Amino acid sequence: MDLPTVRRVVAREVSLAEVASAHADALTAQIRLLRSRRAVLTVIARRGASPSEADLLHRLAGLAARERRRLVDEFLDAAFGGLTDPGFAGIRRSLTPELPDDPDDCQIEAWVELAELTLDPGFRAGLRRLAEQHAADRKGAEGVRRDVVAVVREEVAPALADGIEPAAPEADPILARAAGRYARLCGRSDDADLRRRMLDRLRTASDPRRERYLELLSVVNGWPPAESLAPVLDWSIRALRARQHLA
Repeated sequence: MDLPTVRRVVAREVSLAEVASAHADALTAQIRLLRSRRAVLTVIARRGASPSEADLLHRLAGLAARERRRLVDEFLDAAFGGLTDPGFAGIRRSLTPELPDDPDDCQIEAWVELAELTLDPGFRAGLRRLAEQHAADRKGAEGVRRDVVAVVREEVAPALADGIEPAAPEADPILARAAGRYARLCGRSDDADLRRRMLDRLRTASDPRRERYLELLSVVNGWPPAESLAPVLDWSIRALRARQHLA
């Protein structure tokens, strides 16, 4: 406490409690800033970022709540804007990060990396394509329907647990059930065209940046860790390729 403040306390111009409260608030703000800087430096050191990347990471970490919200809204608008299916409102909410007022170091680090991902043009384009594919599959359908990723997850997970190889004959009925469910979801027949369509959707969904976004989102929002769908998607893609001879 500086001498002028001490004189004000002694002169009863201000109470010691008021001064302590003001200092506590100032320290809280300073600690929050230092934690943010430490988190950014950790990310920079871990990935060996260039000066331009480091500058971007610092700016993303320093965004105010309103600026963070605007960044996320622009990202989600790019992915879902103009798509009128009512199911996308819930999907959009499920992809929205909400950094708490007093985040821990892990949440700050996750936010910085997630925010950087939202600016990736390739990731934005891939998520938009996935949304358009999902909208095309649901066209004319009423109510909420699962997408192809949810279908293969439910059908393929047991095969992975049992160690069934995607090219093995034992995988035939598993793939047939998944393709049949997807065909009913789309209102189509399970034929070669349907399976090409299915493969196209799964390839789009298998973008590792999508899985990384979901991992980071769970950390930022304080949710349980996101389940990795990479093994299920990889198995399904390999199974389709093995039977359709598609590269």
